[in-house]
Parts: sequence; C-alpha cells; structure tokens
Amino acid sequence: MTAALPQAEGTGLMSTALLEQWLRRSAARLADVTPFLTALDQAIGDGDHGTNMNRGFAAVVAKLNAEAADMDPAGILRLVGRTLVSTVGGASGPLYGTAFLRASAALADRATDVDAALDAFDAAVGGIAALGKSTAGQKTMLDALVPAQKAARAAHERGASGSEIVAEAAEAASAGSDATIPMLATKGRASYLGERSIGHRDPGATSSALLLTTAAEVVGGQAG
Repeated sequence: MTAALPQAEGTGLMSTALLEQWLRRSAARLADVTPFLTALDQAIGDGDHGTNMNRGFAAVVAKLNAEAADMDPAGILRLVGRTLVSTVGGASGPLYGTAFLRASAALADRATDVDAALDAFDAAVGGIAALGKSTAGQKTMLDALVPAQKAARAAHERGASGSEIVAEAAEAASAGSDATIPMLATKGRASYLGERSIGHRDPGATSSALLLTTAAEVVGGQAG
C-alpha cells in the first residue's frame, strides 16, 4: 500500500528521486534558454525573466546539493520555494516561490500518490492566482498552468497513468503558452503596453510550460 511506503522517499509522481531529477534537469534547461526567455521579456516586460529564472534554479541546485539529503518530497518543495523567493528578482520569485511553498503544504503528512501530487499542483496554481490576483486569459503564467491543471485532472479522472497525466498537462501548458501570443495583456508589466502586447509570447507562461515539459520527460523516462 502507498501509505506504508517511507515518507522520506515518496512514490508516484512525487518521489524524492523524480523531484530532484526534475529540478536539476529544469535548471539545466533554463540555463540553455536564458537568452530566449530574456528576449521574450525584453519585448513586453523588464527583460530579466531569463536571468532571474536561471539564477533561481541554479541556487535551487546548490541547495539540493547542500541540504536535501533525507528530505521528504514536501521538504524538498519547501526548500525550493524558499530558495526562489530569496534569490529570484521581479515577480517571478514570489510567484514561483509561493507555488512551491503551497505545493509543499498540500503534501504535508500525506502519502505521495497521484492524488496528492494533483492536490499539490492545484495548490501551486491557486497560490500563484491568489498572490498575483490574476486569472487565466490575462497573458500570464496562468495561461499555461490553468490548462495544464485542467488537463491533469481530466486525465486522472479517466484513469490515465501517471506519465500520461504529466504528458497531457505539459501538452496543455505548451498550447497555453502559444495561446498567449495573440492575447492582450491585462495584468503585470506587459499590461502597460496595451495593444502593443499583442503578438508577443508571455515569458512566464513559457517558463511554466518548460518546467512541465521537463517534468513529462522525467516521469516518462521513469515509466519507460
């Protein structure tokens, strides 16, 4: 039974091994796409999203190396959240940091099965929405995350496997990121541009989709 497995290891979509692999691979991917994310943000924001995400996840890897031994999944997520809040500038640090902290709280004292993983994802998305006082359709990271959230729940309800759930969430996030291009920004720095924000991809939605695509690669590789 899942509940009998050691909490320090976790299982399903939220094992410590999968979490660490995802975070480390995400850090490497973000380092690779820093110029791309920076260019996106230069068009409609402060121009620092790529640099900030790279800095934040590099700090996450350093923290994992120094402190993650024997942590359970909730502890790792809490460590990531605190690290991002303290190292990432702009809006991204508080938003992503809150997401990881909310996810950690949702996992506290629970066996880390698929239901718990989806609850943690719901909590993460809800934390971003609450902190940013935003919803989908405003050209923000929620335009990737909310479709991913809905796709994950729908996949789980029809009995999809864990790898299928994450893959469908990632696909929805990527489509959501694409859908921000024709949107008018009504939230955040991009909203100051008014109609000039139309035709540009949202950087936060792009980095969110990247994180979920990387998660799908990690979980899919584990399943294979």
